[in-house]
Amino acid sequence: MEIKKNNEQFYIGDNPEEPLAEMTIVLNGARQLIIDHTMVSDELRGQGAGDKLLEEVVAFARESERQIIPLCPFAKARLEKYKDKYQDVLQSK
Repeated sequence: MEIKKNNEQFYIGDNPEEPLAEMTIVLNGARQLIIDHTMVSDELRGQGAGDKLLEEVVAFARESERQIIPLCPFAKARLEKYKDKYQDVLQSK
């Protein structure tokens, strides 16, 4: 399952316009990014696609020294569930 990046979209599939799965972000200044949307198609559901997308966004946040603000319910739930793993990039309240 290859993750690709197109501007502020991380996606799986051949076409960023019609991805099989995607997570979109909004860059908020130089120090933050907002995860605002996650979608996984029925074809990939249950295969960990959402978690793989989240890992890529987290890697991007770490590389660019940004804190993540998760507005997307999926991303928020996963980041909070595995808080120890992501505490370095999770925006504190």
